[in-house]
Amino acid sequence: MTVSSGSPGWYLRRLSRMGPREVGGRAADAVRRRRWRSTLPDCPGVTGARFTAVLPAGTLAAVPPDAAKRLIAEADRLMAGHAEYFGVVRDDLADPDWWCDPRTGRRAPWGYAFDVPYRNEEAVGDIKQIWELSRHQYLTVLAAAYASTGDERYAGRVAEHLRSWWAANPPLRGVHWISGIELGIRLLSWVWVRRLLDGWPGVAGLFEDNPVALNQIWHHQRWLAAFPSRGSSANNHAVAEAAGQFAAACAFGWFPASARWRAGALRSLERHLRNNTFASGLNRELATEYHGLVLELGLAAVAEADAAGVPVPASVRLVLLRMTDALAAVVDNRLRPPRQGDADDGHGLVLDGAGTDRWASLLATGDAVFGRLAWWPAVTGTDVRTPLLAALIRPYAKDAATPAVRRPASRPAHFADAGLAVLRGPEEIWCRCDGGPHGFLSIAAHAHADALSVEVRHDGVDVLADPGTFCYHGQPEWRRYFRSTLGHNTLQLDGRDQSVSGGPFLWTRHARSRVLVADTSEPGVARWCAEHDGYRPSVHRRRVELTAADRELRVIDEVRGPGRAARLAFHLGPAIAADLVGNRAVLTWTRDGEDRSAVLDLPGQLRWRAHRGASDRPLGWYSPGFGRKEPTTTLIGTGFADGTAGFITVLRFRG
Repeated sequence: MTVSSGSPGWYLRRLSRMGPREVGGRAADAVRRRRWRSTLPDCPGVTGARFTAVLPAGTLAAVPPDAAKRLIAEADRLMAGHAEYFGVVRDDLADPDWWCDPRTGRRAPWGYAFDVPYRNEEAVGDIKQIWELSRHQYLTVLAAAYASTGDERYAGRVAEHLRSWWAANPPLRGVHWISGIELGIRLLSWVWVRRLLDGWPGVAGLFEDNPVALNQIWHHQRWLAAFPSRGSSANNHAVAEAAGQFAAACAFGWFPASARWRAGALRSLERHLRNNTFASGLNRELATEYHGLVLELGLAAVAEADAAGVPVPASVRLVLLRMTDALAAVVDNRLRPPRQGDADDGHGLVLDGAGTDRWASLLATGDAVFGRLAWWPAVTGTDVRTPLLAALIRPYAKDAATPAVRRPASRPAHFADAGLAVLRGPEEIWCRCDGGPHGFLSIAAHAHADALSVEVRHDGVDVLADPGTFCYHGQPEWRRYFRSTLGHNTLQLDGRDQSVSGGPFLWTRHARSRVLVADTSEPGVARWCAEHDGYRPSVHRRRVELTAADRELRVIDEVRGPGRAARLAFHLGPAIAADLVGNRAVLTWTRDGEDRSAVLDLPGQLRWRAHRGASDRPLGWYSPGFGRKEPTTTLIGTGFADGTAGFITVLRFRG
């Protein structure tokens, strides 16, 4: 059962996942917070500060016209006060309330930052709604629109909002000084705002000649140097903190401590990029959107290093190269990556308008910086961010300090360290199989209880879908459902999850999985087999076979050990209509105006029922993005697993 974040039981469970070094570090943080409550130093005086990390001349001319058009359309919506965050439409962006949650209408309380109970929605509101606007990534869009058009309306709005935010959020006061990832991403946004407004006459008065701006930049970096994410929390947050501080110390290197902050942030960035990434290039959190976030942050940090002439360890570029190749390997034919683990729509750097494909943009940047391999999928979309980053980052092959690297000669299908395999068939049949670790670090914060789950697409359409994430805080029953075993395409025994949750970002016992077979060498047939021990003493083993000639996917589930009550779930994508009769479901959908279909033959030993949009006990939902959900069909088979025979499921795509 999930324990509420912030309850006494949660704190005990959280403490149990920490080692002695982390406990000591957090104790020191607590002492420092008490000391900072009464002691707030002044920013040291700065004279002669100048911003030199500008874009090379002619960079904006390289932005494709359609990408520029999307950017301007988005900027005009923002100028009119309109935006949407996590499913909530906002019309107040002309003059935003920085502390108000538009979903609940609640305002976060004023006070010393570390006293604000940000996990308590009743007291604060939805913290992600409050924090998101103050990442100031909408201001980077407005600044990019100014750089593209020269229209000073955009620059004026950026300046107005920055001055408003700085006045409303003095150092260490309120909800925006609580979380390091927010400070890190905000600093990165400010660097790009300053860069993109470089041609505006008022930009120096907004930044380097403005004591308020200098005070904010200095206190952000002082905070990040004092309170890094530690131990079991050193996941993507640690990367964002290091990337933001490094970017600011490079671009805003105006303070006595700038060189020290820059060196410390670079060491931290190198360590956490390496620790957060498997040798294969996949992100260790096994949450795909965080792979994208970390890659964006890393690329942005390297851009600042190269713009400032700061040497970067070769290992940093190597990790980013491997991450890019891994992304190219796992996407489907429509450039959609797996929907694995948590996803909160977080971005590292936003310079584009709505409708820009995030994953195509990352692959385009990878092509510009590292060079594409022959097996990479084609990228046809355009974006603003790629030519701007590419103008700052030295091309990988031209970096004399970078050792020769052996990149994959053909498209990898199995990432052994991550336990992830992608089986591909004809007509763009794509199947992800999950036999990897249960998340990253001792708390596995962004993991789902999804061991041995499969995700199947046909020409980019979710057929057997991973339902997604939907929410983090404030709605515990939905948080439990979307990361539960029943919420994924796998087998549940005795009505419980494979791994044990201790809170919305905490797992106290992790199922251990191992891949037994991952073979795509035989022409026309791809095979995968794995097992996990989450139902000890029983073991759940699953085999998956994709046969190209028959356009058939076969899934065989076995339970080795004592007999157990079983539920087998298959979640259909939102575009799929299902006609279930007995243990056969006929699936139909439309893609690009063409009707398509498949037959799903389900194990006859189980009693099958279709569920759609149930809210009393959530079942039959799909989350296309954070804060959004829509009904879909989930097929649940109920019965008994006694180890005498396997459950065989066959999915056949019709011609």
